[in-house]
Amino acid sequence: MPNDNGGFAGKVAFVTGGGTGIGRAAAQAFARAGASVVVADVSERGNQEAVRLIEGAGGRALAVKCDVSREEDVKTALDKAVEAFGRLDFAFNNAGVEQPLTPAADITAEEWDRIVDIDLRGVFLCMKHEIPLMLRQGGGAIVNTGSGAAVKGIAGQAAYCAAKFGMIGLTKAAALDYASSKIRVNAVCPGYVDTPMMQRFTGGTPEGRQNVIDNVPVGRPATPEEIAAAVVWLCSDAAVYVIGHAMVIDGGQTV
Repeated sequence: MPNDNGGFAGKVAFVTGGGTGIGRAAAQAFARAGASVVVADVSERGNQEAVRLIEGAGGRALAVKCDVSREEDVKTALDKAVEAFGRLDFAFNNAGVEQPLTPAADITAEEWDRIVDIDLRGVFLCMKHEIPLMLRQGGGAIVNTGSGAAVKGIAGQAAYCAAKFGMIGLTKAAALDYASSKIRVNAVCPGYVDTPMMQRFTGGTPEGRQNVIDNVPVGRPATPEEIAAAVVWLCSDAAVYVIGHAMVIDGGQTV
């Protein structure tokens, strides 16, 4: 597995949702492994802070504002990545939004579209424009962010589950489409992770947080860095035979 000694030197990683949480941790992990990193997020402030942290540690990074539900944003962000660094080796399609707890029949059509546009269509749009860049140079690795909600039903999360289950299907089908072209497509499926999204989901209260933790066999949420380590491993040569896998990282919740 690549580490701080520069195992990804000369490589370029593109990370959506890179301004905070798992995305920021992954962007930093790619940089520590030696890759140049493009941080793509709707939050310009988050983007700039992620780049500041990477450059402060001696890495190379570029911040690009990108709404993954808009195809032109995705294409422009990837064009800027190639313009800045010359190539694309790794993509971590991580941008996503959560759904407020809502019974299925009470979800509005607008909320359904919002969740699916970002969490499913956004991943498709990213892969649609990432894969040709990787084909051009003879290979690459893509990791998409799923969820525990991608492998089991969760009450009050019909739209989110639908988007994440769909994203796993997309990941597996694309993995088969491009395995012979040396592009590996996989996914990570985190459980509860200590990020701003988790804070929103739990209502930002100690009681809400404890209710979540009570459902985790190991007794704590994951750190963003723990998920990022799996992402970087999936992009490394150590995982060269891993194709179309949805790696569940949830502290035992779905065992």
